[in-house]
Amino acid sequence: MATIIVSCANGAGSSLLLKMAVEKVTKDLNMDITRIHHCSISEGKSAAINYDIVFCPMTFTNMFEAAAKKGIPVIGLKNVMSADEVRKNILELGLDQKFQKR
Repeated sequence: MATIIVSCANGAGSSLLLKMAVEKVTKDLNMDITRIHHCSISEGKSAAINYDIVFCPMTFTNMFEAAAKKGIPVIGLKNVMSADEVRKNILELGLDQKFQKR
């Protein structure tokens, strides 16, 4: 089981679209995801240590250093609306296998 946090600048439009892309990909990959939360960067950077995976725009990855230091994958995306980019990153990191439904 895994929890995911999705963050963008204001936590409104693009984080919601990214959340939808992450939901689609994780479902297609049969991942056991219990929660996907979308929020602003200001909320996300402090809350990220309580999640298993972080998604954000590439330009904000440095805001999640505390999570990265705890070993939490911080996935920066060039195109936050791209399900293909989400899928590519999940597969490259082996997260599909790590959080596979049993």
